[in-house]
Amino acid sequence: MNYFDSYFTVTEYFAGVGLVRMGLEPAGWRVVWANDISSKKYEMYKGFFPDADGHYFVGDIFKVDAVSVPQTTLATCSFPCIDLSLAGNMNGISGAHSSAFWGFINILESQGERSPQFILVENVPGWLYSNKGEDFRITIQALNRLGYACDVFSLDALRFRPQSRLRVFVVGVKHPLDANNPQRLFNRPASLLSERLKNSIFANMDLDWFSNDLPPPPPLLTCGLSSIIEQINDTDERWWDDLEVSRHLEMMERSHYEKVMQLAQSEKVVYRTFFRRRRSGRQRVEVRSDDLSGCLRTAVGGSGKQFLIQAGKGQLKMRTMTPREYARLQGVPDDCRITINGIQALTAFGDAVCVPVITWIAENVLNPLVEKNLQSMGRYG
Repeated sequence: MNYFDSYFTVTEYFAGVGLVRMGLEPAGWRVVWANDISSKKYEMYKGFFPDADGHYFVGDIFKVDAVSVPQTTLATCSFPCIDLSLAGNMNGISGAHSSAFWGFINILESQGERSPQFILVENVPGWLYSNKGEDFRITIQALNRLGYACDVFSLDALRFRPQSRLRVFVVGVKHPLDANNPQRLFNRPASLLSERLKNSIFANMDLDWFSNDLPPPPPLLTCGLSSIIEQINDTDERWWDDLEVSRHLEMMERSHYEKVMQLAQSEKVVYRTFFRRRRSGRQRVEVRSDDLSGCLRTAVGGSGKQFLIQAGKGQLKMRTMTPREYARLQGVPDDCRITINGIQALTAFGDAVCVPVITWIAENVLNPLVEKNLQSMGRYG
């Protein structure tokens, strides 16, 4: 292993089932330490990466001894979103779950000069406006205080997979030469700079920012759900019975119901996803009108699961989406073995990142930063 390869090392915080690792590895990165509090997620991680026993610490991040964490070039942080998400409780960065971010900050601070040169932090768009934007501000301030100037962009998984999944990514770099130049962030392609993010940057111009030169990501997909569906026999017990199908049809608004019945009479079999929502005190079924998936979520309660309609040739069938379908929507190859089933697997994937999104970030953001850093040290190029 040459110096260049050995430099691409990662500590993976809130590792979950390892989809950050799965996205980084094709770009040359190597995870040498990982942590998550969930033993069930670790079980699936180990199914994907048999070497997990040697580097994955299962436990509360606040109980991690910083001395035990190896020195690496990059640290990734996918801290819990439930307190920042509109689908969660919006308790903010001090909530019972999202406050785990401060465990990550404590470790970086304890590491001192051993802390990584680069960090990658990601979360839901609610991060930007939780507590009227104050949560986003104090997280960036915390990173600035540790010496990291921050780049920030938004990226939708729908540019890579047939799943609408917008996320906010922060890349921190220790003392970059072009820090404190937030104006450059506004020159980003609109595909990387949502209006909400633009407003958040504008409201925090006094913080320490820098900007990478990023290419536009691929265009948004307009179809593809049908390509990830598992072909399940009509007699499979996972299909709902007629009574359950009728119950869900009755929960649809008239326009949704009519469109679904129209699809059932078409000559071609098509697929649509739907969620169950509480609207005006009633449970409603809301069906997507396209060949795409809604954003995967933790499968806790009816509003968290995503369901599937198969319609066409005079038939109409419904079921819960399968773990393999969730995996495909997140960009996980079929040869990756899913070792836990049901709700736990759906929750694990709903909590994770989209693999090709991370690969794009590695190739277009992280790798160029490393190469630039090594060039400045006279060790590359």
